[in-house]
Amino acid sequence: MSDVVSSSITGNLADTTTHANALADALAWFDITASDQEERRRLSGIAEQMAGEIIEAFYDHILSFDQASKHFQDEEHINRVKRAQVRYFEELVSADIDDAYIENRRLIGRIHEQAGVTPTLYIGAYAFYMHRLGHVILDKLAEKPEEAFRLMLALLKISHFDMSLALETYVETREETIQNRERELSELPTPVLKLREGLLLIPVVGTLDSHRARSLTVELLEGIREHRAQVVVLDITGVAGVDSAVANHLIQSMSAARLMGAASVLTGISAEVAQALVKIGVSGQQLNTAGDLQQGIKIAEKLIGT
Repeated sequence: MSDVVSSSITGNLADTTTHANALADALAWFDITASDQEERRRLSGIAEQMAGEIIEAFYDHILSFDQASKHFQDEEHINRVKRAQVRYFEELVSADIDDAYIENRRLIGRIHEQAGVTPTLYIGAYAFYMHRLGHVILDKLAEKPEEAFRLMLALLKISHFDMSLALETYVETREETIQNRERELSELPTPVLKLREGLLLIPVVGTLDSHRARSLTVELLEGIREHRAQVVVLDITGVAGVDSAVANHLIQSMSAARLMGAASVLTGISAEVAQALVKIGVSGQQLNTAGDLQQGIKIAEKLIGT
């Protein structure tokens, strides 16, 4: 269910042929009606009047916490962020919820994530603002509690929608960062190290997908030919994970090495890799394996000696 909603809010809005319907669906999911949007605009005067005061109180509050205060460089930086925060909350009660509004909220989520502002800090700021504004509304409409309650409900719906946009972007930005780092690691060249005459070490670090596994085979075979190696130690301690397809590539690489007259020792096998090897029908008797690199080199030296 959450995947459908996320796609409705963040995915389809980028499609010019469907974004209008997607926005309508997203608002409907949060039960935000046209009446709710009109109700919260009635708060614009109060929000404009109180936003600066609430934000000042908020920063007095958060700057007393080391975790929050470390995100600010100096007084000028704090003042700049305060002004942006005032605009942010003024728009919450006054701006039309349209494509521009959504893109702005998503941009804020990206900026926050890249600046290291955690969701906890973001939601904390929101909670502080809503709590203070709620008290102001109740005071202003003390004689009209039903109206105050209706206004707060409308504002809560919209604020939850607003937060969802920023938080989804937090997640997307974090996932993009992780994927970029994994891609960078997958593109790292795999070194072929000559430990001594006849003995090569190939340490594999990062993501090992099918494409990189094929490149590894080429590098391994070229290294054997160039150095006339008798034994190759293939160390995968630094590999995050291996699926069955990649495990099969590793076995093929070791078989190709054997055809070129070189034995292979596979080291750094994790429980996940062991399961992947078993899944494709490989047993421990078919491979020279070792739990760690030190043990693998010992096995390799014995193989050279025989």
